[in-house]
Amino acid sequence: MDKEKQERTVLHLELNGEHHYFGSVKALCDNFGKEEIGIGYKALVNYGITFEKPFSNKYCIVRKGVLITTPKNQPRE
Repeated sequence: MDKEKQERTVLHLELNGEHHYFGSVKALCDNFGKEEIGIGYKALVNYGITFEKPFSNKYCIVRKGVLITTPKNQPRE
């Protein structure tokens, strides 16, 4: 049985020395408003965060990373 690693994209928000992790820009912006992070949802989407190009301003840093997980157990034959 060939097991492959599953990878998921994750956004890492560093704000006031705290670290928060989200599965999407929408989830991040649903939890932190423009007043807190200094950028709104549409502007953050348009910025186009990539692994090589994180977003940063005087309020926060948003990085894109990969969460590596183990594949779900599959029934044996």
